[in-house]
Amino acid sequence: MSFEPTREHALNRDRTDGLASFRSRFHLPPGRSRPLAIYLAGNSLGLQPASVRALVNEELDDWARHGVAGHIDSRRPWLPYHEQLAQDTALLVGATADEVVNMNTLTVNLHLMMVSFYRPTPERPCILIEAGAFPSDRYAVVSQLAWHRLIVRDALLEVAPRVGEHCVRIEDLESLLEREGHRIALVLLPGVQYRTGQAFDLARITKLARAKGCRVGFDLAHSIGNLPHALHDWGPDFACWCNYKYLNGGPGAVGGCFVHARHANAADLPRFAGWWGHDKATRFLMGPNFKVLPGAEGWQISNPPILSMTPLIAALAMFREAGLQRLREKSIALTGFLEHLLESRLRTEIEIVSPRNPAERGCQLSLRLRSGVTRGKAVFDELGRRDVVCDWREPDHIRVAPVPLYNSFEDVWDFVETLAAALAAR
Repeated sequence: MSFEPTREHALNRDRTDGLASFRSRFHLPPGRSRPLAIYLAGNSLGLQPASVRALVNEELDDWARHGVAGHIDSRRPWLPYHEQLAQDTALLVGATADEVVNMNTLTVNLHLMMVSFYRPTPERPCILIEAGAFPSDRYAVVSQLAWHRLIVRDALLEVAPRVGEHCVRIEDLESLLEREGHRIALVLLPGVQYRTGQAFDLARITKLARAKGCRVGFDLAHSIGNLPHALHDWGPDFACWCNYKYLNGGPGAVGGCFVHARHANAADLPRFAGWWGHDKATRFLMGPNFKVLPGAEGWQISNPPILSMTPLIAALAMFREAGLQRLREKSIALTGFLEHLLESRLRTEIEIVSPRNPAERGCQLSLRLRSGVTRGKAVFDELGRRDVVCDWREPDHIRVAPVPLYNSFEDVWDFVETLAAALAAR
């Protein structure tokens, strides 16, 4: 992929970008010193689709008009509300519609999945995660170990980068599984590591882990809507994600969950049950005995939060229209242009932590200042004063995510220009 380190190159790329029109369908935050902020934080919170307000107002109007009858009589009946999201969600993760459900939030869903798929035995008690996992994931795993009265130092395994490196090598993960696989009950890894932006080879990991008799689950918070997936074909037992990052579902949006079809009718799997996981045909007979609903829906507990779920209708429709493969192609180009500019202009001051192979990362590049943490935080704060919205992750990472649905090549150019100015100022 050929790039030139000029603004004109960025503008030419934008003029020929077949996805450029989607930018106008989002609300971009205003800047203080420029009309629009340079928003590169979609890996933390995606922007609001412009069509969301009308959809939410329709639900409010139907609530006012129908009251409880809105469960049946509203424009989008509330009773089966989550079902209208299933097909578009399935397309994003490479699954069938009955393998996915939007419900709860990410960490809640991880707990629900571990109730079913983390079944430790004296011979196989361990959970494998990556060192430096997202804190909420680690908290969930440690609390599950405690629930089973296991000692963390014995039952928690962590695969780490080599000394002096930032990302996990797949061969090191393979070696760990070869050595410890007989003791591992559950492998729980991310699609994309939140701090470094490393994309894990989920197909290979699933094959390796299942060959050792391990259950497999993934946290796709940073990979759904960012990378293509083929969960059904890869064969993990489950996956969970949030919908407020790349999927633009709004702050604290309802999360999502995948359960492989081979477990669709596994009524004997232990689970925490609730009435929305009960068979639809008899749910409102209000009987005392739980009859599990087939598929991923059988892990639901409560009825869907309508106002929280509504923004996803707008967001998923845009993914369907744009096409994930086209978005991925633009993402590779955007992130490649960012890498090219950083390398050509700021190599002596900036280290790129994320993998350099585009196939091993999503749209996020994580950066470190070679001059240290203190100056790095000062430069990050200066970027904020100059209308750049990205984020800081301890101990010393500036995360930058040019999102293909609404970011432009000019955004990337302006970011690097602003970063250079911030470095000079600090």
